[in-house]
Amino acid sequence: MLSAEQIIQYQASTDLLDQRIILVTGAGDGIGKAAALACANVGAKVILAGRTVAKLEQVYDLITAAGQAEPVLYPIDLEGATAEDYDQLCLNIIEQFGRLDGLLHSAGILGQRTPLSNYRQDVWDKVMQVNVTAQFQMTQALMPALEKSDDASVLFTSSGVGKVGRAFWGAYAVSKFAVEGMMQVWAAELEGLGSVRVNAINPGATATTMRAQAFPAENPTELKTPEEIMPAYLYLLGGDSRTVNGQSIKAQSR
Repeated sequence: MLSAEQIIQYQASTDLLDQRIILVTGAGDGIGKAAALACANVGAKVILAGRTVAKLEQVYDLITAAGQAEPVLYPIDLEGATAEDYDQLCLNIIEQFGRLDGLLHSAGILGQRTPLSNYRQDVWDKVMQVNVTAQFQMTQALMPALEKSDDASVLFTSSGVGKVGRAFWGAYAVSKFAVEGMMQVWAAELEGLGSVRVNAINPGATATTMRAQAFPAENPTELKTPEEIMPAYLYLLGGDSRTVNGQSIKAQSR
């Protein structure tokens, strides 16, 4: 495994993900969009999953305009999707591609920035559904497709507030603690059993819409862009990290 600094500065080869099938959730915007474009740029066939079709179509157009492999659009609402929906997704992937080589859980929602004593139950339920339950259901359902790959990577999105609890981060922080735990359990269960590895990545302070919601007074020009933190994502999705399992990796030093 590379050092933390080497991961941040990782330089992917132009064919790092050649012929690999990579599914990215939240692919219509922010980090998910940047990841989808970065994966396609190094050879991946990307499945663009998200709830807003117009945004997915924009990413589709960017990828095809760059002459990369034609991506697949898969509109899905993580708040309302059922286990049966994810099972059907797995069947579709196996039927069309025979396997899945990478799964990046980039989609997530912030919820309220308020004390837990004032936290609304409906918002709590929505955050936990999108940030935890849907990701569990999707990963579980897609495991048969991932197990058909010679080198499959599942990558959850973590956060600094999922490591140390901070006031007023509510369900978002709790969901990220849960994601860290889910990643560790899955990684431990899969260790040495096959070709699937499971890790988490903490993007850090990045100029995204969610970050602006959480820190409205912050100057986004002082933050890394989603594109600037892609080296760590590509490293963890590609073959150079095939021995890395059960780790929580930072995408930037701050």
